[in-house]
Amino acid sequence: MQATSLPMNKPLIKTIEIKAFVPSRDFKLSKQFYQDLGFELVSVSDGIAYFKSSSSSFLLQDFYEEKHAQNFMMHLLVDDIIKLHSELKATTIESKYKTKITNIKMQPWNMYEFCVVDPSGVLWRIAQNIFE
Repeated sequence: MQATSLPMNKPLIKTIEIKAFVPSRDFKLSKQFYQDLGFELVSVSDGIAYFKSSSSSFLLQDFYEEKHAQNFMMHLLVDDIIKLHSELKATTIESKYKTKITNIKMQPWNMYEFCVVDPSGVLWRIAQNIFE
């Protein structure tokens, strides 16, 4: 039997949303970190915490495997990176969670970006598109 492909202009499914399952070494500490970062904790059940901000969301899981967490990355697009960056730098996040919020950098892929690493080692790349 030969496999056939769908026409490129007709998607198989209409998607609503996609969420990543983000690992956490210390579930309680990570939940607080994400609230301090500005996400809303919507619900917690059976080792899964549902976080959202505007139309973006993710699931924090009470699961940790070091190699997985150290290679896990999230990319978040925001509408005002300068405002968010300055607000986060004015908080105690860096000292409280022993992390660093990097400076904003212009990337060659037409984005401004800064990074922060969560308490489990997950890298968050926070960016804003550059429209010329």
